Amino acid sequence: MADFLLVHGSGFGAWCWPWLTEALTGHGHSARAIDLPRGPGISLKDQARAICDSLTGPTLLVGHSAGGFPITAAAETDPDKIQALIWLCGYIPGNGSSVASRRRSQSEQPLRAALKTDRASGSYSFAPESLTPLFFHDCPPETRALAARQMAPESIAPQETPLRLTARSQNLPRFAITCENDRAIPPAFQHAMAGAVPPGHRFSLACGHAPFFARPQETAALLHRITGLTP
Repeated sequence: MADFLLVHGSGFGAWCWPWLTEALTGHGHSARAIDLPRGPGISLKDQARAICDSLTGPTLLVGHSAGGFPITAAAETDPDKIQALIWLCGYIPGNGSSVASRRRSQSEQPLRAALKTDRASGSYSFAPESLTPLFFHDCPPETRALAARQMAPESIAPQETPLRLTARSQNLPRFAITCENDRAIPPAFQHAMAGAVPPGHRFSLACGHAPFFARPQETAALLHRITGLTP
C-alpha cells in the first residue's frame, strides 16, 4: 500500500480530489488532499511547508497543474519523507523557472485571456465563463457545478517565484502524466516539460485538464501502476 498526498493547482482545492481518492482507496492505497495556503503574503515557501507538515512517512506527492511547483519546492525542503514526485498535467520546474515564466514560455497562451489579475490584493483568478471551455469541457455536469462554486482566487507571489533545483528533488523518482486533450496547458508543452523525467516514467491520459473529474478510475489505475516503479 502506498500513501498519496494530492496537491491542487491554481484556483482548485482539496474539494476536487474525492473521486480520485476513492478510486485510489479501491486499489488498496491511502490518499489525502490538502488546501495550499492562499491569500495576501503567502509565498511558495509557505506552500512547500504546508506540504511538508502534512507528511508522516514515505509519500508520493501528486501535483496538478501549478501544484507541480510546490511539490517540487517541498522536495527541496524535506526530501526524506517523499517517495516520488508525480506531475499530473503539471508545470514541471526547470532550474530557476517559475510557474509564470513556464506559462509565458509556451508558444500557445490559452490561459492569458482567462486570467483576471488584481495587483492591489496580489491575487488572480480565472474568468467564470472560461472555466468549462478551458478546464471542464469533458467533465460530468455535477463536477462543473462544484467547480463553479469552489474555484477561488490565487496568490500571485508563489506563481512568480523562481525555484532553484538541486539533487534533493532531482534524485527522487519523478513521473509525468500528460493529458492529451488539455485546453489549459497545451499537450505539446506538457510533453516538452516531461522530457525532464526518465522515458519510462512518462505517461498520458486521454482527457482534459481535470482528470480527477473526467477520468478518476483511469487516473487511479495509472497512479497504482506508478507505485510499482518506485522503490
